[in-house]
Amino acid sequence: MVFVMEISALDKSNYLKGLLITARKDKQLSQSEKEIIRSIATKLGFASDFYEDVLRNLMANKYISEEPIIFSDIKVAESFIADALKLVYTDEAYSSEEILWLKKTASENHLDENWFNSLKEELSGQKKSA
Repeated sequence: MVFVMEISALDKSNYLKGLLITARKDKQLSQSEKEIIRSIATKLGFASDFYEDVLRNLMANKYISEEPIIFSDIKVAESFIADALKLVYTDEAYSSEEILWLKKTASENHLDENWFNSLKEELSGQKKSA
């Protein structure tokens, strides 16, 4: 994760929103996904009562747009993609929808497709060997 002080308030909000969108793409929210989201939300400076409420209502919230997230800085986008892929591979229930959404988000942020695929393979390999 990028050093928090370097991230604008909008990017912080989008970072958390992107993780939430990623987490619900497989239609379930595992305990390990919640723990990762809590950890990152805390590092981003969000109050625990805020993100706990969001986590409680995430699956039922139909008002979260699932458009790809666009960040103001490529380093923030890279950090987001890395954290989101870790989130995807933290449980057994990852789906192609999660990967496709992240790939589209990476593309919208002008991240190299080879970089994305390489990181995806590295992180999925860590999951398989764990």
